[in-house]
Amino acid sequence: MRSPRRRLTAGLLLAPLLSGCFSTTGADSSSDSGPSGSGGGRLRVALAFPPTENYSPYGQDAVALSRLGVAEGLTRLDANGTAVPALAESWSSERGGRSWLFTLREARFQDGTEVTPGAVAAALTHAAEAEPAPAALSGVKLTARAVGDDRVEVATAEADPVLPLRLTNPNLAVFSPKAYGKDGRVSPVGTATGPFELTEVTGDTTAALDRFDDYWGGRAQASGIDARFVSDGTARANALRTGDVDIAEAIPVAQVASLEKATVHPNNTARNTSLFLNTRTGVFRDAGLRAAVREAIDTSTVAKGVFEGYAGPAQGLFGPALTWAAGKRIEPTGRAKAASPKGRSITIATYSDRPELPETAQVLQQQLEKAGFKVKLEVRTYARLETDLLARKFDAAVASRNMMLDTGDPVTVLAGDFTCDGSYNLAFLCDRNVDRLVAAAGAESDPGRRQDAAMKAEAAILGTDAVIPLVHLKVVTGMGTSVKGAVLDPYEREFVGTGTRR
Repeated sequence: MRSPRRRLTAGLLLAPLLSGCFSTTGADSSSDSGPSGSGGGRLRVALAFPPTENYSPYGQDAVALSRLGVAEGLTRLDANGTAVPALAESWSSERGGRSWLFTLREARFQDGTEVTPGAVAAALTHAAEAEPAPAALSGVKLTARAVGDDRVEVATAEADPVLPLRLTNPNLAVFSPKAYGKDGRVSPVGTATGPFELTEVTGDTTAALDRFDDYWGGRAQASGIDARFVSDGTARANALRTGDVDIAEAIPVAQVASLEKATVHPNNTARNTSLFLNTRTGVFRDAGLRAAVREAIDTSTVAKGVFEGYAGPAQGLFGPALTWAAGKRIEPTGRAKAASPKGRSITIATYSDRPELPETAQVLQQQLEKAGFKVKLEVRTYARLETDLLARKFDAAVASRNMMLDTGDPVTVLAGDFTCDGSYNLAFLCDRNVDRLVAAAGAESDPGRRQDAAMKAEAAILGTDAVIPLVHLKVVTGMGTSVKGAVLDPYEREFVGTGTRR
């Protein structure tokens, strides 16, 4: 047994980067970390995106693990986008921001073993060595080591002023040593630290979770979760309507009118829908043709015709949920002059998991054909599309992206999505000026100056016309009227918590 730990006050927290708050449903659901108690029945939930990587924590599946309350890291994001304690109860910066020392709380893994500095350091090392690198570690060389019996040192090659924010990313969740296989795979089944333990997986269709009674944050009120992965938005809405599920994520706006008003819960998020143009191969290597696309698109038509009031025309990459962005936005410069399409043929890809996206693609098809392009649409589920999308097999893609999902830091998401080494660069943009401005923003430690620098980088990115922001979104969650304490998270990382019940 280790010696008792010192109980420290709240750690060094970073200034808020997102204004607003998480909301929960139900009159007595003000706390996501509800009290211990006898618990309730099992929750039945329908999620939109099936796992595509066998629940690997290093890709998009990590978000599902986070939303289902399975996995967590050293820190998490609070209502204002600030890094707050999770498995770490406090932290401090050393060596000019190149090293951070995290003091761990007393906690256990779901396999019964203790969360130790050695286990945490090993988990972060596995993440740092993963191929491809997790989005949160794009361009970052991270090392971790145990210090004494209750602390972990996390270091980076260059000073990283937002490391506590970076560690909130679901890709950097901590699992027990048992989770890590010799083949590099990570099994989250019974090896995480969250309030719900993943106990059974049926391919990419269902998952069963049981309450983890030794969760450090208090016993969950629901006894477990039965999750279905339902790509079809109409099917998710129908499942809610018929009472087959208690909570359904991402209800299509076309289905809202058919649901009981009390079950519809819209929430502002940092998510937008954009058109990404392939700048590496094909037609849109030509900046003039990218400019022609931008000039042809009417975003107000998309907002009104497709999203029916649950979105507004995009003003940039960072929408109104980030209240600081509007006052700091800079007009894009250096845009090319629009060239004539001359009947050029292009293929736009999108996915059906969010039903508004194919509808958006159809509107864009009409607008671009009117401008002189010949447009073909490719629509699949995201699981069937992702590989070809990242392999540059399409000229353009309509995609929905929460701009704060990766770290809660605007600079980090720009680095991951729009730099030469970005891990989720759907436009395949590689522009020296963009890389320079993103790097300069990443070096800023003051939150205000970091935001200013991020907006300069945003202006440069938009100036390339590699991405055309279309709309800023509200996300509609459907909940049965008996559900209490479900989490409406602007970052879309949390969905059920210890206080969620029916």
